[in-house]
Amino acid sequence: MNKNTGQGNVFSLFKGVPLSRILVALFVLQILLAVGLTAYLSIGNGQKAVNEVVNELRHEVGNRVEQNLQTYLATGRQVLRSNQNAIDMGLLKIENLANWESYLIEQLKIFPDALAITASNEQEYLAVEKFNDRQFLLRKADKSTGYDLYTYIIDSQGERTQLPEVIKNYDARSRPEYQTAVTAKKFSFSQIFTPRTEPTLLISASLPIYNSQGELLGVNSTLTHLSQIGDLLQNIKVGKSGQIFIIERSGLLVASSTNEEPFRLQNGKPIRLAASQSGNSLTQATAKYLTTKFSNFDRIQGLQQLDFSWDGKRQFLEVRPFEGEANVNWLIIVAVPEADFMGQINRNIQTTIFLGLGALVLAIILGILTARWITQPILHFSKATKDLTDFTNSENSVVKVQGIQELEVLGGSLNEVAQNLRKTFIALMSKNEDLELQVKQRTQELQHEVEERINSERKQEQHHQVLTELTNHKAIFEGNLETAFKAIAQKAANALEVERVSVWLFNNERTKLQCISLYERSNHKYSAGLERNLADYFIYFKALLASGTIAVSDTRTDPRVQELSDKLLEPNNIVSLIDTILWVGGKMVGTVLYEQVDLPRKWELSEQNFVRAIAEIVALTLEVGDRKRAESALREAKEIAEVANRARSTFLRNINHDLRTPLNSIMGITEALKEQVYGPVNEEQRQSLNMLESSGKNLLELINQILDFTDTESSKIELQLATTSIQEICDFCLSFVKHLAFQKNIRLTAQIPEELEPVQVDERRIRQVFINLLTNAIKFTKEGGEVWIEVQPSSTNEYIFISVVDTGIGMLSDDLFKLFQPFVQVETVPDRSSSGTGLGLVMVQKIVELHGGTVHAESQLGKGSRFTVKLPWKKAKEWGV
Repeated sequence: MNKNTGQGNVFSLFKGVPLSRILVALFVLQILLAVGLTAYLSIGNGQKAVNEVVNELRHEVGNRVEQNLQTYLATGRQVLRSNQNAIDMGLLKIENLANWESYLIEQLKIFPDALAITASNEQEYLAVEKFNDRQFLLRKADKSTGYDLYTYIIDSQGERTQLPEVIKNYDARSRPEYQTAVTAKKFSFSQIFTPRTEPTLLISASLPIYNSQGELLGVNSTLTHLSQIGDLLQNIKVGKSGQIFIIERSGLLVASSTNEEPFRLQNGKPIRLAASQSGNSLTQATAKYLTTKFSNFDRIQGLQQLDFSWDGKRQFLEVRPFEGEANVNWLIIVAVPEADFMGQINRNIQTTIFLGLGALVLAIILGILTARWITQPILHFSKATKDLTDFTNSENSVVKVQGIQELEVLGGSLNEVAQNLRKTFIALMSKNEDLELQVKQRTQELQHEVEERINSERKQEQHHQVLTELTNHKAIFEGNLETAFKAIAQKAANALEVERVSVWLFNNERTKLQCISLYERSNHKYSAGLERNLADYFIYFKALLASGTIAVSDTRTDPRVQELSDKLLEPNNIVSLIDTILWVGGKMVGTVLYEQVDLPRKWELSEQNFVRAIAEIVALTLEVGDRKRAESALREAKEIAEVANRARSTFLRNINHDLRTPLNSIMGITEALKEQVYGPVNEEQRQSLNMLESSGKNLLELINQILDFTDTESSKIELQLATTSIQEICDFCLSFVKHLAFQKNIRLTAQIPEELEPVQVDERRIRQVFINLLTNAIKFTKEGGEVWIEVQPSSTNEYIFISVVDTGIGMLSDDLFKLFQPFVQVETVPDRSSSGTGLGLVMVQKIVELHGGTVHAESQLGKGSRFTVKLPWKKAKEWGV
C-alpha cells in the first residue's frame, strides 16, 4: 500500500508532460554528468602538469644561457691573460709594439670570437682587426707614421696595402677601452657601444699593463661582436614560441633569440634599442611588465620566477641577474607562453568535450527515436481520422506504423480510404490554381512591356532633341567653356531627370579632379570649385578607368563607391550615380558626373548611351577651347621669348668679353710683379699681390660660371654620352677635392656597392656635378668633420642614387627651395659666408636634368646636409642619342 502511494507521488511530478520528452531528458542527464566530471578532472591535471614542466624548462634554459655567456665573455680574458704571460716572460714588450703585429694576427686566428685586438702605450697604438676570411686590417700610430693613424689591409701573404684613411695626431689614450682599463686598474669590460663604420653592437675587454714599480705602461684590449650572443640564444630552443633576451639594467637590449637587432638605424647610424620599444610584441610586453612590477630594473635582485597575462594568454618568466664579469651587470630573461604546453591538453579537452557532445546528441536522437517509435502510431491514427474531413492537408497525414503488427494492418486500411478521397480533391484544386496563376502573370507581363516601351521611346526622343540642340550651340563652337558647360549640365540634368550634373577636369599635376561646372536642378543653381583627390578615392577611379562609364544603382551597397559615402554621398543624400570619362586626344582629362537623390534608380542602356554622347560633346568643347587658347598663347610667347633670348645672350656675352680682357691683363701684370720682373718686392707687397691674384682667379671663375649658365639656358650644351664606371667617377671627384679636405682636416670616404654596372652619362659633365657638390660640402663643414659619397641602386635597377653627405652647418628647411635659383645664396648662419654667383647648384640641376635625372636636397641646421642625384640607369642602346 505504501509502495504504490510513493510511486504515485513521484510520477505525479510528470503529470501533463509528454512521454517522449521524459525519455529524452533521462538520456541527456546521464551524459551531462559523465562529460562534466571528465572535463573537470582533465583540466585540473593538465594545468598542474604544465606548471611543473614550465618551471623546470625556464630554469634549465636560464642555466644554459648563463653558462654560454660566461664561456663567450671568457674569450677576452683568455686572450689578454696569454698576452700578459708573454709580457711577463719577456716575449713581448708593451713599450715597443713593433713585434706585436704578427703575434696579434695569430691570436685572431686562434680565437675566432674576437673581432679585434689592440695594444697601446703612451705614444704608440696598434690594432689588428678581421677584415674578411683571408685579410686583416692593421691600424697603427707610431713614430714611423708621424703619430698619425694609418690603416692597412694585410692579405693572406702578409702584404700590406695602405688605405687612404688617415687620422691626424691620433691619441689612443682617448679610446674607451684605454680609459676603461685605466679607471678600473684591472681587467674590465667596457660599456656596450656602436661603431661608426658598421651597424652593430660591440664590447671590449681591457687589461692595464704595469711594471714592477706599479707604473702604467700601456693597455691591451680585445673587441667582440655582441651579435654572436644573439646567435647563441637562437640555438637554444624554448618550447615552441618561447623567447630569451638579455638587457642592461638601464633597459637597453643586449641580445635576443628572435631575429630582431638590438638597435635601430637613424640617419645610417645604429641607435641602441630599449626592450620596451622592441618591435617584437612579446619582448615589449615583458619589459613593460617588469618595469611596472619593479619600477626600476636595478631593484631586481636574485632569481625571479614570475608569470603575467598578455593578449589574454598567460606567460611564464624567469629573470636572473648576470654579474659574473667585471663591469657586466645584465639581466637574463626567459619568457615561455603557457599556450606552448597547453596545446595538446586543450586538444584533449576539446576531444573530450566533442565526444561528450556527440554522446549527448546521440542520446537525444535515441531518446527521440524511441519515444517516436512508441507514441507516433497512436498520434497518427488520431490525426488521420480527423484529416478525412479536411482534404487540404498534405501527404504527411498518412499513417506509417512499423514494428507493431496489429497497428500496421489497421493503418494500411485507413490509408487506402484516405488516399482515394485525397487524390480526387487535390487534382481539382491544382488545375484551378494553375489556370488563375497563368492568367495573372501574363496580364502583368503585358502591362509592364507596354509601359517600358512607351517610356523608352519618350526618353530616346527627348535625348535626341537635347543632343541636337547642344550640337548646334554657339558657345561650343566658339570654345566658351563656362557658357557651354552650363548649357550642357542644365540640359543633361533635365533630360535624365537627375538632381545634379557636374563637369570635372584634372589639375595640372593630375592629382585632383576640379569641378568646372555644377548644376543643381531643384533650385536651378550653378556652382564650381569643388575638388577631389585621386589618392583618396583609389577604388572608385580604378573602376571608372577600367570600364569608361560606371553606373551605380544603389550607392549604399555598391563596393565601388564606398570611399565616397561618408564625405560626398550621405551628406547630399545621393543614392544613385552614373559617371563617364572625358577623353581628349587619347588622354583622360576628366569626367561628367550625374547624381540622383532620395530614391535609387536603375540606369537603362539608352540613358548610358546618352551619357556617353554628352561626354563626347564636352570633350569637343574642350578641344575647341584648347586649340583657340593655344594658338593665341603660342604666338605671343614665341615673340616674347625670341626677343628676350637674343637680348640676354648678347648682353651676357658682351659683358663677359669686356670683363675678360682687362682681367687677363691684370692677372698677367700681377704674375710678372710676383716674379720680380720689374724689380724686387717686399713681403707686404707680395701678400698684396697674392690677394690680388686670388681675387682675379675668383672673378674669372665667376665669369666662366655665368658663361656656362648662359649656354645651359640657351640649350647650347650637348651631352657626349659614353659608358662610364660609377666607381671611377667617385674616385676622381674625391681625389680632385682631397687637398681642400686636407686643409680643414675633413675625412673623405665613399660607400659604393661592389660590381656595379656602368652608367651611360657625359663623364665630364657628371664629374663637374659631383666636384661642385663635394666642394660645397667641404666649404660648409667645420674642421674635423666628415664628407662622404653614398651610391645605392633602386630596387628595380631602373635608377642609380648618388648622394653627397656632410656633417656641416646645414640650413633651415624653409631655405631649401632657394638653392636652385640663379644668383641666390642662402645665408642662414652668422658664420656662414662664401663667395660666388649662386650658379653652382643651378648648373648641377641643369646638367642632371639633361641626363633625365633629378636633384634632391635634405638639410638640418647644425647637423649637415645631403644632396642626392637620381640618374636613369640605362644601357647604351636604350638612349636615343
